[in-house]
Amino acid sequence: MKNFTLKHFVFLLLFILSAVTVMAQSIKPQISVTGSLIDEKSKPVDFATISLLRMPDSTIIKGTLTNETGIFTLTNITVGTYVIKASNVGYQTLTSGPFLISEGSSIIIPPLKIYIASQTLNIVTISASKPLIERKSDRTIMNVANSVLASGNSALEILARAPGVTLDKDDNISLKGKKGVTVMLNDKLTYLSPAQLSSLLRSTNGNTIQFIEIITNPSAKYDAAGNSGIINIKLKKNHQAGTNGTVTVGTAYGRHWNDNTTFSLNHEEDAFNLFATFSHNDNKLYRDINTRRNVTDTPGINTYFNQVSTFPTTNHNNSYQFGADYDMSKRNNIGFLVNGYFNSEFDDNLSTTYIGAKPGQVDSYQITTAQIPQTYRNFAINLNDKFKVDTAGQELTVDIDYSKINNNANAQYNTGFFLSDGSAMSAPAILRNQLPSVITIHAAKLDYVYPLANKLKLEIGAKYSNVKTDNDLQAQKQVNGNYVNDTTLTNHFVYTEKIEAAYLNLNKSFEKTTVQIGLRSEHTDSKGELYTQNQVVHRSYLDFFPSIFINQTINEKNEIGISYGRRIDRPNYEDLNPFIYYIDSYTSGKGNPFLNPQYSNNFELNYTYNKTINLSIGYSQTSDVITQLLLTDPVTKVVVFTSRNLQKQSNYNVNASSPFTITKWWTGNINATGFYVTNKSNLLLGGNLDNGKVAFLGQLTQNFQLGKDTKAEFMTKYESSSIYGIDLIKSHYSNDVGFSYNFSDKKSNLKFSVSDLFNTLRQDLTSKYQTNDIDIRGKFETRIARLTFTYNFGSSLIKRPEHVSGADDLKGRVKGAN
Repeated sequence: MKNFTLKHFVFLLLFILSAVTVMAQSIKPQISVTGSLIDEKSKPVDFATISLLRMPDSTIIKGTLTNETGIFTLTNITVGTYVIKASNVGYQTLTSGPFLISEGSSIIIPPLKIYIASQTLNIVTISASKPLIERKSDRTIMNVANSVLASGNSALEILARAPGVTLDKDDNISLKGKKGVTVMLNDKLTYLSPAQLSSLLRSTNGNTIQFIEIITNPSAKYDAAGNSGIINIKLKKNHQAGTNGTVTVGTAYGRHWNDNTTFSLNHEEDAFNLFATFSHNDNKLYRDINTRRNVTDTPGINTYFNQVSTFPTTNHNNSYQFGADYDMSKRNNIGFLVNGYFNSEFDDNLSTTYIGAKPGQVDSYQITTAQIPQTYRNFAINLNDKFKVDTAGQELTVDIDYSKINNNANAQYNTGFFLSDGSAMSAPAILRNQLPSVITIHAAKLDYVYPLANKLKLEIGAKYSNVKTDNDLQAQKQVNGNYVNDTTLTNHFVYTEKIEAAYLNLNKSFEKTTVQIGLRSEHTDSKGELYTQNQVVHRSYLDFFPSIFINQTINEKNEIGISYGRRIDRPNYEDLNPFIYYIDSYTSGKGNPFLNPQYSNNFELNYTYNKTINLSIGYSQTSDVITQLLLTDPVTKVVVFTSRNLQKQSNYNVNASSPFTITKWWTGNINATGFYVTNKSNLLLGGNLDNGKVAFLGQLTQNFQLGKDTKAEFMTKYESSSIYGIDLIKSHYSNDVGFSYNFSDKKSNLKFSVSDLFNTLRQDLTSKYQTNDIDIRGKFETRIARLTFTYNFGSSLIKRPEHVSGADDLKGRVKGAN
């Protein structure tokens, strides 16, 4: 651990505890009322409206919402006689009996039972209109479920539209200009490399997503991984009792026809809930990339390369999940969840490289074809138990996870070498390889919440994870018509990583102030073994990750908050594998076994006006920055994709977001992010790197209610030029449009959308540093028209309606491998 030692943290912790103590002594003890709301089956009713009425005139004194466990707390109450009024969509309004509050005595009232207003509905109309983009105190939420533009897209394509999120040409994710984003599915880490994560997100149908959480400064309860924060993708979960389901079918057209289908089924009866989802899609997409390079060798002679490549990819993706929850008692719920995928991909790549002594001059050229069939298999199971110790909010949650991923690729490369007149210059180079890889994941996690006196809450937990990746590359080259083993490319690499973690959070609420301090400790033990070279790199290190959150309510319309957190990003196993990955005779990839983890200190100041307009200012400093680089060897003229640690990166950012209403039928949201990134690193490729650039991200979402059953969405996103390491990424923009129509039966819906309407989205960059003089122009298939039909069937019995509220930021912190 560098820069921030345990001594520094202890000093900081004592300072904050002293400040909290002084604040507590200056504030009189509060009187509070705590209770819980349950339905007729004794299940908690989440996010219901709770009002405190003073007797005898029934004046409303306070209001709040129940959390996801049905618990509510009303604070700062004066002496008197009161009743509680509870209401929720689909339920009868409930009024409690009167109770007396005396001086200095907080009380806990018995559970309140609320009853369903009607057992059946001819038309299911429980649907609150959720904005596409919401801003909570500690996160941004993108409500995907009812978005016209999200229908038929993959999870990766939807992420590209999220506020502050950018994707590079290799689908690596950045947030507010910073790499190192941790992506979670249903609160669970994926433990995948960037390439594998991209494949998973491409195969995840957007129709299965409920919402996406973007958390730039997570608390100590979450894993410390993720320099720029966490993106948590929450999949849909049925909220109706009885037997019901949804069928979604869709088609899309860009250069070719694509299709997608999703089927979900849910059955709930008494204390038992069973659910399942299956998705299938077939896609054929294109990427066109033009790479120009100027290589200057030691004598100062220039060689110019112009590479034109087409990468058509055909995917057949299948994903599934099924599980069950069972209420063993009013306080104990157990469950299991099985999910996975079985996908196939075929890449049929064509690349032509023109080589000359002058720009535009062709002295020779080579043509490389590559056929790469691939398969991806994943099976994962989760066992969970949630035990509510009492009605005051004390609870214990246990999660056990196992996952196994099997990937296989068989590549055939054929490179022909030609003179400028088209005659053969030499015999073709023919290479094939087989790349099986297996990833095995074991994880277990325990979380405990204990409410203390005077609005003080303690959260503690522990987690253990063990991840093993086995990558066995076998390569053969053709010699005299026969394939022989190529020892320069054959590579067997095994990487294991064990992490033992524990955390503590203390939350204290005052009249208008909340304070949370936390500490997470993680011990990492990793070992990379390259069997083909008898090379072993072993590391063992202990880190501490403090976090601090202070929020102040100034008045009804103004809130302010400040936060600090320390984060880590460990190198993934592909970046650590020191062997060479062949792409063509002038392009390859190579890992770096001596990569160090990167550490960042993140600060953020937030301001909210009228619970709608949000402004945040942030600063982060990262050391040992893991950065992907394009390195040119002036002797061989080969460009190598690899990773290095840069010494330091600073990021200054500001974000503003606000919903708006122009007319009753025209609403929207605007989100703008500006950031300034600097990179410094001495002795990088023989030079001293010191660069910086201001960049801007803007997103405008507009919603139009065109009639009772018809609506439209229009989204515009702009990204200015920015820097990443030694690369300059060019600016780009896109426009998406979509329409939605609800049929009269209220069970059927038709959506039509077009992404990148004007086909303007590009991925262009330049890299000019030391021996690098590279210009890349990339155009992916982004303009795609999609038509999606959804039909809901089965019972319309009401379970527990889902709402969007200020308490939604508590979701996702109970069951998950965070």
